[in-house]
Amino acid sequence: MTTSVPSQLSWLLEQLLARTPRTRHALLLSGDGLKICHTPELSMDKADQLSAIAAGIQSLSHGASVEFGDGRGGVRQSMTEFYGGILFIVEAGLAAHIAVVAAEDADAGLVGHNMRELVEQLGHHLASKPRVGGASVS
Repeated sequence: MTTSVPSQLSWLLEQLLARTPRTRHALLLSGDGLKICHTPELSMDKADQLSAIAAGIQSLSHGASVEFGDGRGGVRQSMTEFYGGILFIVEAGLAAHIAVVAAEDADAGLVGHNMRELVEQLGHHLASKPRVGGASVS
């Protein structure tokens, strides 16, 4: 019996949290804001909400990078610090992102490093296929 790709990726997200102190939740999402998989502590509704928030932040960050960066529109990482926590978002392949919610006293450098390390390790597995008419393209 084989394990589905989303379950394998959920396990890898859990491992990311296990090796990164003070992190709470991790989520893999498509570029257009649909959750692909998430850690079990995050309810389905909260995962949907976090996916939409992360996609919106990445979209705004992309716009800022086009206008105020070098014009290519690249975003390495977005970080939003709020009372009670920090939201980190990194690009994870073609049209996919990883979002991590951490405590406000988490080591931001370590969180970002571990997220990028996971992206490098998994590269093509984290790419979300473009959707046409609401369905993934094979």
